[in-house]
Amino acid sequence: MKAALACAALPALGACATVSPEVTPAPAAGAPTIAISVGPCFGFCPVYDVKVAADGAVAFTGTRHTAVLGTRERRVTPHVYRALAADLAPFRPADGSTAAVPCAVTISDMPTYTITWTGPAGQQTVATHRGGCREGEGRDLDIVLRALPQRLGIEEWMRQTTRPGVSRG
Repeated sequence: MKAALACAALPALGACATVSPEVTPAPAAGAPTIAISVGPCFGFCPVYDVKVAADGAVAFTGTRHTAVLGTRERRVTPHVYRALAADLAPFRPADGSTAAVPCAVTISDMPTYTITWTGPAGQQTVATHRGGCREGEGRDLDIVLRALPQRLGIEEWMRQTTRPGVSRG
């Protein structure tokens, strides 16, 4: 009898559940997104992925040498997405293709970046980049990418953190 009462009460408890304000709903299906993967360097550079959707949903996943390991979500305004898309537009390859951003003179121990634009129909366009360019398009992209953590409000999550026993790279 007690088991039957408990089973009957469980669905009613679901009606009392609340959503935490820190939880960010996933972007709507088919919403355009920009995902940026920051790869390792020869030192202790933060390694993470961040995705921002047109509606402002931001998903961060810290992988290595970041203050936060795992996934965190937050929301920015759709204007932040539009401004980021505009700033990255000069480096975007033709729709559906993959291309490297030119970099003639580079510092060799910098992180790598993969920028993926996903359209409403799921088509992906990818730009790859090795950070540390000294001139040209690569330098211009480095400037945009350095400002990314502050723009998306993830600077505390991606802050470089060295943990005992975790190797470089």
